[in-house]
Amino acid sequence: MSKRGYHHGNLRQALVEAALALITEKGPQGFTLSEAAKRAGVTPAAVYRHFAGRDDLIAEAARQGYEIFAALMEFAYDNGRPSALAAFEATGRAYLAFARKYPGHYQAMFESGLTLNAHPELATVAAKAWAVQEAAARQLSHQLPKEKRPPVSMVSAHIWALSHGVVELFARGAPGAQSPYPPEDMLEAGIGIYLRGLGLLPPDS
Repeated sequence: MSKRGYHHGNLRQALVEAALALITEKGPQGFTLSEAAKRAGVTPAAVYRHFAGRDDLIAEAARQGYEIFAALMEFAYDNGRPSALAAFEATGRAYLAFARKYPGHYQAMFESGLTLNAHPELATVAAKAWAVQEAAARQLSHQLPKEKRPPVSMVSAHIWALSHGVVELFARGAPGAQSPYPPEDMLEAGIGIYLRGLGLLPPDS
C-alpha cells in the first residue's frame, strides 16, 4: 500500500490491513505501530490521525473481525434450519472456519489481551456473535422439559469453549497436525458427547 491510499482517504483501513498482516505473521504482540505505518506506506506520525495507539489499531482489527464472525455465525445458524440440531452444530463449525480463513482477525479478537470492557465498540459487536450461539442453544434446549433445561448461556459457553479448544489445539498452524482426526470431526464428536450428556441426543446404539 503506497501513500496514494492515504490521499484517497483510505489510510485508516490500510493501517488495519497492515496490522492484520503483521498479526498473522508475528502475533498481536509481535509488531510495532511503526511497522504497521511502514507497511501502509506512511509515516508513524500519520497513524495518530486515525488511532490513539497500537491497542486502538488492534481493537479496530478485532471489531471488524467480530463483524465478520457474527455474519458467519448468522449464516451458519440460518434461523435454525434445517433443524435445531443441525443449526447448532453448524455454529460450531463456523468457529473453526472463521479461525482458518481470518487468522489475523481471530488473533486480534482472542489473543491480543484487549478487554471488551475497555472497548465498548468491541463489546457491542461481540454480543451479536454471542447472541447467535445463544439462540441456537435456546432452540435446541427447548426440546428438554423446562425443569431439566440447563441455562442457555451455560450451554452456549460450553460449546464456545469446546470450539475454541479445538481451534487452539488442532486447527491452528498446520490443521490436524497434532491430532489423528480432522478438527471438524473432533468438534462434532465433542458436541455429540456433550448433547448426549444433556439428554438432547439419544445414546449410541
